[in-house]
Amino acid sequence: MVIYRSTRGLSPPVPFDQAVLEGFSADGGLFVPDPVPRLSDARLQHWRSLGYVDLAKEVMSCFIDPEVVPKQDLGRLLDDSFIAFEHPDPPLVPLDKKGQSWILELFHGPTLSFKDIAMGFMIRIMDYFLDRNDERLSLILATTGDTGPAAAYAAAGRERINCWPLYPAGMISLEQELQMTTVGAENVCPLAVQGCSNGGDDLDVVVARLFGDEPLKKRLKLSSVNSINIGRVLMQTVHYFYAYFRVAARLGDPLIFSIPAGAFGNFCGGALARAMGLPIQFICATNKNRTLHRIFSQGVFAKRPLRHSLSSAIDIVVPYNFWRFLYLASGGDAELVNRAVVEFERDGTVQFDDALYDKLRYGVVSTSVSDARTLSTMSDLFQRTGYLLDPHGAVAVAGAEQVREKFAGDIAWVSVATAHPAKFPEVIKQMMPAGRQLPEAALHPSIEMAKHAGPKVSTCRLEELEHRLQDEIETSLRG
Repeated sequence: MVIYRSTRGLSPPVPFDQAVLEGFSADGGLFVPDPVPRLSDARLQHWRSLGYVDLAKEVMSCFIDPEVVPKQDLGRLLDDSFIAFEHPDPPLVPLDKKGQSWILELFHGPTLSFKDIAMGFMIRIMDYFLDRNDERLSLILATTGDTGPAAAYAAAGRERINCWPLYPAGMISLEQELQMTTVGAENVCPLAVQGCSNGGDDLDVVVARLFGDEPLKKRLKLSSVNSINIGRVLMQTVHYFYAYFRVAARLGDPLIFSIPAGAFGNFCGGALARAMGLPIQFICATNKNRTLHRIFSQGVFAKRPLRHSLSSAIDIVVPYNFWRFLYLASGGDAELVNRAVVEFERDGTVQFDDALYDKLRYGVVSTSVSDARTLSTMSDLFQRTGYLLDPHGAVAVAGAEQVREKFAGDIAWVSVATAHPAKFPEVIKQMMPAGRQLPEAALHPSIEMAKHAGPKVSTCRLEELEHRLQDEIETSLRG
């Protein structure tokens, strides 16, 4: 049986349903599965021919016992999760004729972001558990652009769930904002928060404080679908298996994934896939917010002031999923993780010793991509091939180009594209020659429709946010 332990080790383990509904562990840690299943070559070989949804059923059944969710119900929930996708099987686009460089497009869901892949399933399985238990849930989540729209779309109209997507006012694209504020569902309450000098990290602090008050958490029936939620991370293991089976010539061949890294949840999905037996390596591609690059290049986890970039969805200075990665890299040493968390919260920095640093950077190369390099990567690729990247996919491609020589020359690599370019027209305009109109690839019908819908959004100051949320959630539960 798979159980879910806290990365801090101060709370007892829980089953999958409790881990998903609670979000954070009671001790403030993040849930991790125990054991992480190690897959046989025969099982991997069986999975090679599966489409994405059927592969998701196999992968998720490794982490969800049938006593918690019967296999038939799990399959139905996953089938339902992908109904609104343009392409349930994410396209893999070759960048060269030798088949060594690829882009994995994960943005063909209803809100044009890779977050849709996990979010549709997460909301559905939460609703499934709530219906079974005759309960309600209040979801609060901080977003730097893509999580909020995905959560708003998936939660819309669900009777047992009310959803508060929080975003730093003026720090996400208009298109991302409209995707949240034009959903038009009574149970979705977007909140633009002013005064967030550290962007989404300021919102994360408020959310963590609310979750850290256990009596309050229970009274308000709080949960979250940010990538603090283990259900999100588990679903994000699937696309690593999917891409590996389609790019690797033979089972056992290595493959490199270049990942645009912010809160680090997508990367942790890859780390779990590697722990399950997939022979993959990683490029951790950051923007000018270099927190993760410092970890992997210097062995230092340090909080620095936020720097706004063109790849705004990964403008993160405290990648909270790093604690999960540290737990996995340290062999499940919860005491070590807890000491590191306490030190980081006290001092704003942690220096890892040489032995632990070697474990952290095993199979990982990191880099930092400037805004100028992001734009030039988008422009060069578009001019050569007509293919348009969003700025986050461009960070992945540019990151791979910057460190490619550190890997063996014959290993193929996959850059992960996490959002549709139509979500970032202002960035695309910067890479276009003066006077040129946006290309057709920078437009999407759903975005254009949202521009003509009536937005529904509230605003508040950061210092008011905690009490504002408590009041609104209490009112909703009384109703």
